[in-house]
Amino acid sequence: MSWPTVRSGADMLRALVIGTGLVWSVAFVAVGLGYGLELYADGAMFSYAVAAQDVWAFHWHNISGRMSVFFLTLLPAEAYVGLTGNPRAGIVVYGLLFYFAPLAGLIGTFAADRSRGRIIFAYACCSTALLCPLIFGFPTEMWLAHAVFWPALAISHYAKRTTIGTALAFVMMLTLAFTHEGALVLAITIVATLALRGLRDATFLRAAAILIVVLAMAVATKILLRPDEYYAGVFLRAALHFFDFTIFQVAIVVLLFAVLAGYGILFLVLPRLAVDRACLYAAVLVAIVLATYWLRFDHAIHASSRYYLRTVLVIVTPAFGAVAALSAMSGDGRLAFPSSSLTRAMTTLRDRAALPLAAIFMLLTLVHVVETGKFVAAWRDYRAAVTALAIGNESDPVLGDSRFVSSDRIATDLNRLSWFSTTPYLSVALANFAPNRLVIDPAGNYFWLSCATATANAKAARATPEAGRDLIRIYSCLHR
Repeated sequence: MSWPTVRSGADMLRALVIGTGLVWSVAFVAVGLGYGLELYADGAMFSYAVAAQDVWAFHWHNISGRMSVFFLTLLPAEAYVGLTGNPRAGIVVYGLLFYFAPLAGLIGTFAADRSRGRIIFAYACCSTALLCPLIFGFPTEMWLAHAVFWPALAISHYAKRTTIGTALAFVMMLTLAFTHEGALVLAITIVATLALRGLRDATFLRAAAILIVVLAMAVATKILLRPDEYYAGVFLRAALHFFDFTIFQVAIVVLLFAVLAGYGILFLVLPRLAVDRACLYAAVLVAIVLATYWLRFDHAIHASSRYYLRTVLVIVTPAFGAVAALSAMSGDGRLAFPSSSLTRAMTTLRDRAALPLAAIFMLLTLVHVVETGKFVAAWRDYRAAVTALAIGNESDPVLGDSRFVSSDRIATDLNRLSWFSTTPYLSVALANFAPNRLVIDPAGNYFWLSCATATANAKAARATPEAGRDLIRIYSCLHR
């Protein structure tokens, strides 16, 4: 299937979206590894677990519903440490596999998509460009869920009804469902889009049967592999707050909505002055306002909110997927209730709104680029501050040991990048696994390892130096 030539505003929008999505997916790998973002927040704990060769015992047995992430990223990285004896390289492998997921997802979607003009692939690129930068850097499993969703959607719609095709659809649905509990929403969305073909359609019936089996497997796994008692309450509270409205009351969300509203107002007002160039003038004016805001008034860092905005992927990704599937089925003539008026309306909207949508897309991309740049620059400085404490001689014995030092010694502006529960693991990793001091957040009230687990790891033969693992043991035994 050949690429269509760019002949209209819609073609230009398509090329822009695809190009931007691909650039972002490559940038995630380059920036993520270049700045060591695999160590950010919970990533510090996951990376330390890889280096200490105890990923399953440390935490993953508590989140059995996310085994796809374990098998696709953490287990291979841990195995690499075991084969090479190089814990730092193992962490890099973990980061590479994790940040490569969006690009792998787009490649898989492109290969599986058989719709006219590969419309599902185009929407996958759009979703990658607009949603993934919101959580980039935080190691939420929804990152992989988003990456797997798009090829799973394309395969579910276009895989042949053969043994191999059915097996492929099953594997993709299973992989998706076991990335994160929220991914079950994405799996249900795939089947719901296929229902538009008709409830007797063989492809829909295949997907529905696969979903039932996968859901049964997910429930069975939860029953058989229960989390430790310490985590049961933690997971319940997290689940109850997953869709909390306050999640969206953060600077980045306000900024994005302000851009949309500002552009919309200007686009409606400007035609009276410049009919032919309203979308261009509106975009330029919004860009000027954004530049002024960033240079003169902005003091926010989109850091910890990257974790909470994983909820956006659960809400918005299905919407993108539904529109993509509807467009694909409409173009292929596979809707159970085909409507020529719907097809004409979609075509008209696509052609007339292409340039305004392109302008909005570029403005949102500008916001993501600048906010990502601010985040990685602050993270670089924060890493340096934690490293200085970890290899230094300052100490705060009141924290429980003469080899502990408080993260409160870091400047308040930089400490916005901290993630209180994983700071000790970050300090060990940054000090090449042999720190003079274990950096601890005094406000920490969440402790990953039990004394028994940390002690067993400290006494075991591992690639990391025993001294660093012993500090983690002391810290863990003080609290659990």
